[in-house]
Amino acid sequence: MNLQDTLTSLADLGATWVMWLLVGLSILGLAIAVERAIVMFATRDDIRRLKDDLVASLRKGDVDGARSRLERSRSFEARIARAGLSDVDVDPGAAAERIAGATQTARVSMERRLAFLGTVGSNAPFVGLLGTVIGIINAFHELESASGKVSAGLMAEIGEALVATAVGICVAIPAVVAFNYFNRVIRARLSRADALSREITAFLKSGRLATGQE
Repeated sequence: MNLQDTLTSLADLGATWVMWLLVGLSILGLAIAVERAIVMFATRDDIRRLKDDLVASLRKGDVDGARSRLERSRSFEARIARAGLSDVDVDPGAAAERIAGATQTARVSMERRLAFLGTVGSNAPFVGLLGTVIGIINAFHELESASGKVSAGLMAEIGEALVATAVGICVAIPAVVAFNYFNRVIRARLSRADALSREITAFLKSGRLATGQE
């Protein structure tokens, strides 16, 4: 079967299947967006207060208190910073490596399934355009069958073609908005985690954690 035969077979199916495909992608995208929103909401914390408590414990040399405070937080920022206190008898370079590893793990966890939203946002208009092309092909077939006369079937095919493009755009816009929003949230959280982690590495370099001195 050559390309022309393939396109003809798709055209015979009509553009309805394309719109159902877009609806399915939209539902999956919505489910992912809701799931990611729940994860982000459940892992929120007052990072400013967390940082103040962490710094206060570190300045007193209270390693256990600092570690305990981070463990009480459900945030990704605390998980990343906590990696730097997993073993305080190591050099700051080793702690920085642990923090970097925890950062990558947290990034992967926060970005889970977001690639699907980005893919839908980028390609849904093209899927809708495929439906439009199929609809136009069927419209020409209908026009040929009607000997060049405008008929109800012709108008229905043209309308279906235009709707396919509109549906593709309507599916893409929310997906792109959600994808950009979650990526901005992730960047902000990683930046706050970096600020917390720098407090830990700074005190490690100063040697205060080992001595408990001001």
